[in-house]
Amino acid sequence: MILQRISALAFRGAGPGCVSLLILAAAASSLPAQTGPTISIRILDGRTGEPVKPSNLLIRVDHKDDLQNTGLTLNGDQPATAVLPADAKLLSVQGTYNASIDIFLSCDSNEGRTQGPLQWYSIADIIKTGVIAPDQCYKGRYAKNLHVTAKPGEFVFFVRTHGWRDVMSY
Repeated sequence: MILQRISALAFRGAGPGCVSLLILAAAASSLPAQTGPTISIRILDGRTGEPVKPSNLLIRVDHKDDLQNTGLTLNGDQPATAVLPADAKLLSVQGTYNASIDIFLSCDSNEGRTQGPLQWYSIADIIKTGVIAPDQCYKGRYAKNLHVTAKPGEFVFFVRTHGWRDVMSY
C-alpha cells in the first residue's frame, strides 16, 4: 500500500524529496521499537521470605511518575519479567494486591511502618550483579529466614500488607 502511494505521488509529479521522505518513513515504521534490558522481579514477604503473588506491579524509572508497565509479564508464582526503556538508569517497583486496589508496604524504607518515599535502585547494578532491597519490616527472630540471593538481572524486594495499626494511623 505504501509503494502504491509512492508511485502515485511520483506519477503526479511530486518532487523527489517528497518521495524520499515517504520511503524513509516507511522504512522507519518497519523497524522494531527500541527496547532496553529485561529484568526479573521477585517479591517476598518481609517476615517469612516466602514469594508473594501481586495483582500488578507499578514500575517507574528515573524519578518519573509515569508507569513503565508496557513490557511487564506477571508469571504467577514465578518472578515477573519487565522490559525497561533503553535509556533508563534507575528503577522503583511497588506491588499491588486485592485486585490492584491496595499497594503493599515496601520494607525498604520507614521500617515498613508507612508508605514512605519511593526508593530507587540502579538498573546497571541489577543487570550486573542483581539487587536485593533491604528488609526493614521484621527484625530479630525472623531475620534468619531471610537469607536471599539475587542472580544477575534480578531485583528482589520485601513487602507486607496493611494491618489494623496502619489503618488506625491514617
